[in-house]
Amino acid sequence: MEQSDFSNFEPKQKLPNATAVLVLGILSIITFCCYGIIGLILGIVALILAKKDLNEYRANPALYTNYGNLNTGRILAIIGLVLSLIYILFIIWLLNYFGMDALKDPALMQEKMRHLAQ
Repeated sequence: MEQSDFSNFEPKQKLPNATAVLVLGILSIITFCCYGIIGLILGIVALILAKKDLNEYRANPALYTNYGNLNTGRILAIIGLVLSLIYILFIIWLLNYFGMDALKDPALMQEKMRHLAQ
């Protein structure tokens, strides 16, 4: 083979943010129980980074090797985002139904819990 045959050959490289997206996706699932806010932020950041890398990958898929990490991180970020939103909605419902006074007073909370059970 002549050297000119390799002129179009480009070595495969890793997507720049695939590992970060994977880590942020995992952390968004782990931290969703921190009032939902941390998991929500991490999930959104992971999805933004994933979209950027996904566009690069779609432009030239033969150039990149770690699409699996990017896709896994993106799926985990979506799961973390959904869990965080559910948790935030639960906290809003909890505050709306019981009120801040009931959350501070155990006797009032027991009374509201008995009312809820009936």
